[in-house]
Amino acid sequence: MGALVANESVSGKSILVTGGGSGIGLGIAAALVAEGATVTIAGRSQERLDTAAVGLSGAGTVHTVSTDITDEDQVAAAVAAATAHTGRLDGVVACAGGSETIGPVTQIDSAAWRNTVDLNINGTMYTLKHAARELVRGGGGSFVAISSIAASNTHRWFGAYGVTKSGVDHLVRLGADELGASNVRVNGIRPGLTRTELVQIVLDSPELSGDYREATPLPRVGEVADIAALAVFLLGDSSSWITGQIINVDGGQMLRRGPDYSSMLEGVFGAEGLRGVVE
Repeated sequence: MGALVANESVSGKSILVTGGGSGIGLGIAAALVAEGATVTIAGRSQERLDTAAVGLSGAGTVHTVSTDITDEDQVAAAVAAATAHTGRLDGVVACAGGSETIGPVTQIDSAAWRNTVDLNINGTMYTLKHAARELVRGGGGSFVAISSIAASNTHRWFGAYGVTKSGVDHLVRLGADELGASNVRVNGIRPGLTRTELVQIVLDSPELSGDYREATPLPRVGEVADIAALAVFLLGDSSSWITGQIINVDGGQMLRRGPDYSSMLEGVFGAEGLRGVVE
């Protein structure tokens, strides 16, 4: 058996990060730039991307490309732009996603459900479809999809979010199985509650933040750096025999249960509504 070696850097690699203008995507982009990668961040708002790019510094370089991942042509253009900067594409982080639904299944807004499916499942599929073509042409590479603990643990009243993230997880396995022959690795990360602007409302609620602590063996809020560290590893060469894995970075919450949002939602839907009663 060969000797163990230190994790090789992503320095010099060309990597596309969708959803790179804020939150976890921006944190991953920052870690990659710090390590010397050429990073292209994609997102819907060019203004947000420009602001994000100004704050990224390190041995690498950063580029931006305005992209709506629900538009396949725009995704193809983003992949082409990321490839053009160095003449190749070595890795991708599919982080863009979100949700337009919340509440009991008996009261889901069907249009919002479809929009969430389009964003999380179709958008990730478009990104894998077009990025994998370049990774295959280049002789291999790494694709990392950002999923959610909502895919492994039910989050009551989360609507389409956990369902679609479960779809992303299966897409990861499918892609890994199909693309392994071309030395393309496909893996996923399921973050738990991670400190970003989007979850500030949870952190500000004593009931919700306390419930998360009770459900988490390591009872602290995750930091973006926790997710970024795994993403950088999966994009680097030291993970070259890892594919088809979806790894929870959640303080162990997957071992227990999903959160209880009744304290927030009962005032909106009522106790009866939360158990499915529709007047």
